[in-house]
Amino acid sequence: MAGKENEIRRVKGRVKWFDPVKGFGFVVTDEDEADILLHANVLRNFGQSSIADRAGIELDVQQTERGRQAVEVHAIEPPDDLEEPGLSDLQDIDVEEIRSTPLLPARVKWFDKGKGFGFANTFGSDEDVFVHIEVLRRSGLADVQPGEALAIRVIDGKRGRMATEVCGWETAVKLSRD
Repeated sequence: MAGKENEIRRVKGRVKWFDPVKGFGFVVTDEDEADILLHANVLRNFGQSSIADRAGIELDVQQTERGRQAVEVHAIEPPDDLEEPGLSDLQDIDVEEIRSTPLLPARVKWFDKGKGFGFANTFGSDEDVFVHIEVLRRSGLADVQPGEALAIRVIDGKRGRMATEVCGWETAVKLSRD
């Protein structure tokens, strides 16, 4: 069993739940019923402070004496069971037009999960960019923190600049390399 304890294996699963305040959550796989502990530090090493419930995740897992634990996150996909967000600003815009906008470096100014929105600022501009919770969820995030570095796609909406996609800074760096 000692040899098995240090073995690292890559698996794909879904986030059962994650609480950034508690600093951890759990992932489940189709392979078996045992939960995999996902610690906030492992998620932060991937460049995110939160992850949406039911988001797809690919990670390295290690068996320890305390159970299975994630040691590295490789990929996150938004939950596939989300309904369309119904944001009026996005309804009349072609999906390809949104995808063609560049990912811009940004920092979270503030975000209130209870209210379901917040604002970020893109590098070189002091103009606020509206960030809606549904855009976060579609991007695989559950919450963002003030000062957190992000990469966002921005459009001019009916009420000003708004984010259409959000990803953690390290995720954006990895995407730009691929």
